[in-house]
Amino acid sequence: MNALRADLAQVVRWIRPGSRVLDLGCGDGHLLRTLREQRQVTGYGLEIDPDEITGSLANGVNVIQTDLDAGLPDFEDGSFDYVVMTQTLQAVRYPLRVLDEILRIGREGIVTFPNFAHWRLRLYLSFWGRMPMSRALGYMWYDTPNIHLCTIRDFEELCRERNIIILERRMLSGRMHPTAVANLLPNLLAEVAVYRIQRG
Repeated sequence: MNALRADLAQVVRWIRPGSRVLDLGCGDGHLLRTLREQRQVTGYGLEIDPDEITGSLANGVNVIQTDLDAGLPDFEDGSFDYVVMTQTLQAVRYPLRVLDEILRIGREGIVTFPNFAHWRLRLYLSFWGRMPMSRALGYMWYDTPNIHLCTIRDFEELCRERNIIILERRMLSGRMHPTAVANLLPNLLAEVAVYRIQRG
């Protein structure tokens, strides 16, 4: 099994052993498999891509084919300890609705997303006049699944407006690893943001 991405490794560190976890946009189930092996969690993944669902099943993950934009009415309030969504917030059509569902279903939410205000992206757009690409945003403008790009400042302002408590945050930079420098000016220096949140 390949090593976890840095944002997923941070998610694993935050989740308490024996928790119930729901992973939205679980991909091939790598995160849930790791959580099961290292934290003895029980949980489910939700995914829309049939190929990724096949990967999840191969990893022994309970996965349900679901369109997150359609809402999650089949899950009761507070039915999971954590609802996790990694690198998916920017790809859904209704991110605010999905955030509300995360905080309804889970006692805590963990969200990761690429920071569109990173200095390399700003520089690329300024000098080349083209939509930027990076390790965290590795798609051309015409085939990207990312439709709601945001910055760290945007996300934190949304949390203030919606009375969402930020319990912890980690900023990843360099090769998407945590660095003290990224925490100094996160909106400029962090490539990926990782948040642990709760409804206020």
